[in-house]
Amino acid sequence: MTPEETVRAYYDALRAGEALAPFFVESPATVKVGISERLVGYAEIANALREQTRTTEDWSVQSHDLQVVERDGAAAVADAVSLSWYDAEAFAERSFETRWSGTLLPGEDGWAFAGMHVSVGTDLDSGIDR
Repeated sequence: MTPEETVRAYYDALRAGEALAPFFVESPATVKVGISERLVGYAEIANALREQTRTTEDWSVQSHDLQVVERDGAAAVADAVSLSWYDAEAFAERSFETRWSGTLLPGEDGWAFAGMHVSVGTDLDSGIDR
């Protein structure tokens, strides 16, 4: 599987409510920054993703601009993603326009995230990189 296929498979797994931890490098140095958390280390990421899967459902994940660059045995990814889901604990729909970036590394089982960052823009965002 290519890095792009890995990212798309991650989106599919999120939609389907499948396990997400296998998409991350099993290392204490792996980092996942989400909309409302910063997780460091594979164990912390795996625990948080299991809890997320347990407490959410009906994910919609719409990729708008996936970019992938492979170089020197690694891959960098960036995307603009519309996310929505149902928060089963709060009984509420959640929806965000998000920005994703990350680094993938190859391993025995294919590519995996060594770092992932998901953020939400602000009203001050003009769409111009500074």
